[in-house]
Amino acid sequence: MWFPETAIPGQLSACSSMLARELESRERSKRARLLRQARFPVPKAAEGFDGSLVRFPEGWGREEMLSLDFVGHAEDLVFHGPTGRGKTHMVTALGVEATRRGIPVRFYQTASLVLQLGKAKREGPWTGWWRTSGAHRWSYRTSSATFPSTSTGPPALYQVISDSYERRNVVFTTNVEFSKWGTVFANDKLAAAIVDRVVHHGRLVGFGGPSRRLEQSLMLGKSGS
Repeated sequence: MWFPETAIPGQLSACSSMLARELESRERSKRARLLRQARFPVPKAAEGFDGSLVRFPEGWGREEMLSLDFVGHAEDLVFHGPTGRGKTHMVTALGVEATRRGIPVRFYQTASLVLQLGKAKREGPWTGWWRTSGAHRWSYRTSSATFPSTSTGPPALYQVISDSYERRNVVFTTNVEFSKWGTVFANDKLAAAIVDRVVHHGRLVGFGGPSRRLEQSLMLGKSGS
């Protein structure tokens, strides 16, 4: 055993290098673990994404979004636009970047989240599910699908969003206007309460232009890149 005050320069250098490699290895392992836990369908990157047809709020743009500054302020984002415009690509890219920076996130499809919420409600207690899932920064996707009026899904989703309000981020992708979220949640009052919370600390980002999937379609003889 030796101590720093008695070590020769070569030993100190070797020790420093060893510690640096260990820290780097731990960081790589942490990033890989966070990426697995995020459960993205397919990891994406923001590089190469054509954002020329993306409409940002005044005074807040692509640079601010990619900086992930909104994460530290528990602000929400709503990516709105027709199918195939890159909404899911961008929300995934932001999540991947977050995991690279050590921020825990989780990607949910609406149907999957509703099933998990229903299971948690049946098996209880709710707090057990929330302790494991609520620790993540939320990346949650909604669509034009509607819930049966007897479903416990909408109230459970409201509870998730309400509990996240001013505590953690929720990033939505949707092709449904706010005024029609009552149809999605099968409950106008519940939808209004959700929209109220999202709008208060959120930003709306519009995705326009032609469908990226059609532009890259192999079936239509495109490159598919």
